[in-house]
Amino acid sequence: MQKVQEDFGDALEIDWQSFLLRPRPEENRDFEKFKKYTESWRRPGGDEPLCDFQVWQGQEGPPSYSVPPHLVAKAVKDIDEASFNRFHDRLFTAYFTDNLNITDDQVLRNLWREAELPDEGFIKKDDPKFETAVMNEHNQAIENGATGVPALQLVGNFGALMGAQSAESYKLMFQRIIENNKDS
Repeated sequence: MQKVQEDFGDALEIDWQSFLLRPRPEENRDFEKFKKYTESWRRPGGDEPLCDFQVWQGQEGPPSYSVPPHLVAKAVKDIDEASFNRFHDRLFTAYFTDNLNITDDQVLRNLWREAELPDEGFIKKDDPKFETAVMNEHNQAIENGATGVPALQLVGNFGALMGAQSAESYKLMFQRIIENNKDS
């Protein structure tokens, strides 16, 4: 989406919101089943050359639930938008390319340090306002019909478009929406 945002400039504003595939911890997930599931990442990875999706490699177990990386992302966004955008992109590559368990506190701390964020800011992830925001955004997404990721909702519209699309597909869709809004 970063490339799409760059191409549209000020005509497109992206506001990343939380949607949790696993809102509660699931201990003892079947690792082999998870690795098999990640084979499905080949389709979006093949459709979009800017995305480097890798079938899960190594022995690092699967994430237990979705909340921790969302809390850390909210803490980063509280610092500034540019840091959030860089960190958000890094979370994606950490999970989909590097196959890191981004629910692990040490992995998240390492990504925080890698982003050269202030060490003392990491504990802000524990601020209850971030958990409230994450859960409110998640519940709103469910109310709007989201059942998977990525899910996209246009401001002022009910419903969610789900499933990975190529950057070109998003660009075409946004261009049509912009053109239709000019005529309105």
